[in-house]
Amino acid sequence: MPRQLTFDLPARPAQGRGDFFVSPSNAAAMGAIETWQDWPNRKLVVAGDEGTGKTHLTHVWAGLSGAVVMPATALDSTDIAALAGRSVAVEGADVIAGDRAREEALFHLHNLVLAEGGALLITARKAPARWGLSLPDLASRMEATTLARLDPPDDMLLSVVLVKLFDDRQITVTPTLITYLVPRMTRSLSAAAELVEELDRAALAENRAVTRSLAAHVLEKFEAGEA
Repeated sequence: MPRQLTFDLPARPAQGRGDFFVSPSNAAAMGAIETWQDWPNRKLVVAGDEGTGKTHLTHVWAGLSGAVVMPATALDSTDIAALAGRSVAVEGADVIAGDRAREEALFHLHNLVLAEGGALLITARKAPARWGLSLPDLASRMEATTLARLDPPDDMLLSVVLVKLFDDRQITVTPTLITYLVPRMTRSLSAAAELVEELDRAALAENRAVTRSLAAHVLEKFEAGEA
């Protein structure tokens, strides 16, 4: 059977509150985001592995608070003074550990935002005590910040996300296919998106439905690093 041409069309992930599925793995973090006006000292650190939903949670908070969202790697090129009076979310703060200029910029941002009545959300892969910050004043402020953790997605969350991802692509799948995929896939939300994208591409190329046999083939490709 001839293979069909497929096209990679850009997909814009939905990052609103209604698109965030709450499960035991993320309920505490979502609760902290929704009660952001009660944060001790108006600041929060959200820590979790890649693919646990930190970016989505950040954008939920930005929608609630009107916050500016920025990557930590842009701190040294940002006009910190211009953020006075704003609430700010800084993503991936742990990656700047050891970078003096960016650590100093985060320190000044922390002090300015809170002094002017704003709120500060910081995301990272792990708790501040494990970042390895070289600036003692910044380290003490980050370690004193309330911490909310995002655990790897549980079976329920992965199942709901997979169904939503397939539905977004107008692909009809059976519950048994979801049950087959969940225990065999990498346990992250980003991995779920990649898996559904690859299954959609393979089904289109081969002009066939997304079945268990196709899923097994695609999973083998992921394990071999070919997808």
